[in-house]
Amino acid sequence: MKSHFDKVSYDLSRLFTQAYSTSFSLGISRLGKELQGPVYAIYGFVRLADEIVDSFHDYDKENLFKLFCKDVDKALEEKISLNPLLNSFQEVVHKYGIEKELIDTFLRSMEMDLTEKEYNREKFNTYVLGSAEVVGLMCLRVFVKGDEKAYQSLKALGMGLGAAYQKINFLRDIKADFEGLGREYFPCFKLENFGDVQKKAFEKEIERDFKTGLEGIKKLPASSAFGVYLSYVYYYSLFKKIRKTPASVLMTRRIRISDFRKFTLMLGSYIKFKLDSSLKSKTPE
Repeated sequence: MKSHFDKVSYDLSRLFTQAYSTSFSLGISRLGKELQGPVYAIYGFVRLADEIVDSFHDYDKENLFKLFCKDVDKALEEKISLNPLLNSFQEVVHKYGIEKELIDTFLRSMEMDLTEKEYNREKFNTYVLGSAEVVGLMCLRVFVKGDEKAYQSLKALGMGLGAAYQKINFLRDIKADFEGLGREYFPCFKLENFGDVQKKAFEKEIERDFKTGLEGIKKLPASSAFGVYLSYVYYYSLFKKIRKTPASVLMTRRIRISDFRKFTLMLGSYIKFKLDSSLKSKTPE
């Protein structure tokens, strides 16, 4: 039965997400039960595309990505795919009204990873929009369950948080992106000139994105608010750790949050969330 295949598809999206990201899996697990499968499906789709352009170095990545894009279009058109990750994703797209434009914008940014090595401000903004902001909007479609008015009022949340998370990833992965993939995402300067002055300027952008995101979290439905808040707390904790790290150190090692620290963040976030449902403070302690 097709329903059995669909269930297996969602299960594989969940396993795929858990295998690649403990932090996102933790946040998804705190969403309302009915939201978890759809968000796992979105992350599985996003992560698969990212793996093609970032990891399959011994293969023809350009050709693999073209085939992937064709498979995405086919899955969306026929409302089924023999690729379980795409099968669960296409169902979520149709059920929650995720615009094809968001998907195409995301795929264009992934394609940039195959061709672009240095980014000016325009290319950087385009890349962040596609690689992160529209992913936040896909998830927001799920969170509001078809409420168009709520979606339009909360778009800044999805885009702001997505931008903040991606920019933190850039700082965290600066060494691997440059040495392993030959990419310089940071606009307006060369990485050999990357120092604390440039780092602080970039951190100010992230602070603004976080502020926008937190204001939106306060307005999310109860079924999604805590899960999104937990991801916010995790990334803000990572941000604080990166902010304390000199630029010279970031160029030599990847900054991480330990699994134990993630667990304590979850407990602390739950207590704060319950005691202060309005989340009046702008940043978690």
